[in-house]
Formats: sequence, C-alpha cells, structure tokens
Amino acid sequence: MKNIDKNVVMLGWVSYFTDMATAMIQPILPLFVVLILHEGMDKLGFIVAVATFVSYAMRLLSGYLSDRYGIVKPFVVAGYGLSALTKPLIGITTNYQQITVLQSLERLGKGLRSAPKDLMIAAYSRENASGKTFGFHKMLDIAGELSGTVILFGVLAIFGQSESVIRNIFYATLIPGLIGLVIMMYWVRDIPKPSRHERLKFTFNVEDRQTIKALLVYFFFVFFMFSAAFFTVQAKEVGIATAVIPLLFVVSTGIQTATSYLIGTWIDKIGVKRIMLFAYLSGVIAQALLYAQTPLSTWFAFAFLGLFTVASLNANRAYIADNAKNKGSVYGIFYAGVALFGAVGAYIGGVLWEYFGMHVALGYSLAGTLMMLVLFGVIIRSGKEDDKG
Repeated sequence: MKNIDKNVVMLGWVSYFTDMATAMIQPILPLFVVLILHEGMDKLGFIVAVATFVSYAMRLLSGYLSDRYGIVKPFVVAGYGLSALTKPLIGITTNYQQITVLQSLERLGKGLRSAPKDLMIAAYSRENASGKTFGFHKMLDIAGELSGTVILFGVLAIFGQSESVIRNIFYATLIPGLIGLVIMMYWVRDIPKPSRHERLKFTFNVEDRQTIKALLVYFFFVFFMFSAAFFTVQAKEVGIATAVIPLLFVVSTGIQTATSYLIGTWIDKIGVKRIMLFAYLSGVIAQALLYAQTPLSTWFAFAFLGLFTVASLNANRAYIADNAKNKGSVYGIFYAGVALFGAVGAYIGGVLWEYFGMHVALGYSLAGTLMMLVLFGVIIRSGKEDDKG
C-alpha cells in the first residue's frame, strides 16, 4: 500500500465518508417506503428503477466531457455536493413520488462524479498496478459503508425503530456527506488537462470499442441480479427483525472491506477473466441462497453479494484503466450500462414480486444470473473474448 498515490488515498477517504452516509440509510430506505409510507413493492421497484435510470445520461456526459475538455475535479466535487445535500431531505418525505425525486437527484450526483473519479484514480495509478490501486480505493469505500451500517445498527438498537428515529437518521447523513465534500475540494489535486491538440483528436478507437463490448455480459448479469433493496425486503419477509437487518449489511460490507485490496492484487496477478468468473459465481450463489428463503441462507446470501460486488467492480474498473484510451468516456459508458440495465431489471423484478409473489421474482432472478454465468463460461472456453469476457 506504500506505492498508492496520496491523491488516491484522499479520494478513498472522500468515498469513505460519502458511503458512510449512504450506508446509514440504505438498509432502512426500502423498509421506510414499504412499512412506514405503506407503498407496494412495485412502488419500491419504481423508485429504484427511476433513480438508477436518471443517472445514466449524466454518467455518459461527464465521462465524455472529462476526456474531451479535461473537466474532471469540478464534476467530482459537484457530484459529491449534490449527493450530500439530497440524502438528508428524504427525512421530510411523505410519499414515494418525493422519494423518487430525491433519490434521482442523489443518483444524478453519483452519475456526475463516477466516471471522472475513476479517471482520476486511473491517472494516479502506478504502471501494472491498476487492480491494486482500485482495490485500495474500494477498500476505503466499503469501509465507509461498514462504518455507516454499524452506526445505523447502534442507533436502532439504542433509540428504537420508530418513524421519528428513522427520519432523524436521514437528517444525520448531512455530517459525513459534508466531510467528504470538504476533503474532495481541498485535498485532492485535479489531473492535468489535455492540450488543445489532444482535444481536437478525441475519438473512440478499436481498444475503446473492444473494451465496451467486453462489458456486455456484466450488464446483463446486473439486469437479472436482485438489487440491495430487494435483498433487504427479502430479509424482512423471511423473519429477520428490522433492528437486525443492518447487521446483514455489516456482513456484506465487512467481507468487501477485508477482500478488496487482496482481490485487486489478484487481478494484477491472474487476470480479469478469472476474477470475473469468481464474481459471477458468487452472484449466482447469492441468488440461490435467497431462493432457499430461510433466515440463515439470507445471512450467507449477503456475504456472497459482497463478494460479487467487490470482485466485479474492481475487475471492471481495472480492466478499463488498462485497456481503454478514452478512459473517462468508457467509464461513463460502464456506469451508464450498469444504471440502465439495473434500472430496467429492478422495475421488472418489482412488478413480478408485487403481482406474482416473491418466489416467482427470486426464480426469475436466479435463472437469469445462472444463464449469464454459463454464457460467460462458454465465452472464456471458446477464447472469443480478450482479457475480460
């Protein structure tokens, strides 16, 4: 870790505090929608879908502009600022429409910063160490989630699970959000802007197109994979108490924190394809464990969800850093694809759950993720993909 650039370290702390704020509300937001506001699972699916979808255009635009004009740090600062200010406002909402708007604005902030932030990390990565660098950053990112989840569990355990307590938790996210924003503004250096000649020559090349093509299997896997919101409601459905649900996220984020840097070093040593195969297998196991519909299997499902998340994100981000020329634009397409496919998948999953039941929705998701795992295995075996699949 001594070879990690100090700007990457500071970006890690920015993500730490921002994700702390996110984790303070992520486990309770679905329950707030369904149990306190008395909205249906289709409404929860709608919130997830719209909030995710809204961000995709901004991810594309911010990534392109970062490459074309060298606008990097301003996008990252604006994105973190928007997220920090919108989370607390959820505390005053009274219906799913208001939550949809605020979640969309929060995701817009994430979309604004995601591609430029990864462009900065890639720019500050040492040669042949992209996996390690992204693994280190993700480690701090997930450590923030873990801290936020522990804080949430402590608050619920001490003060109870009333509506007023939950709303106050939303308000409290302003503190870590602003800390992350200040670090980003004053302790992270912007990367050099391209020359005017380089800006005029901007165009996608063969490497960029091949990199984008290699992301398609992951997009479809995300389409079928249950979102964290659905994992949360499933936990409640199988009898896990609301006060205990944050501990499920502690399991998921704890595993990610413990394995992120190690997985990053493995990416550099054994290649992206093997790590992605491991990620897809973990995702399928997570879905299968949910399908078992027991409290114990749900605990293990969250553990494998953590492995899928950290392995797939580190591998994809490192792959783009090593193979794309216009990295900002390709990162934008990557996050846009995740957002778009995740949004449509969440909406379909929510409708299936609401009108046909949890069992049908779980079966659909398990079948889809298993199909993508098999497809990825066939692609690797046939040798038609380069170093990604």
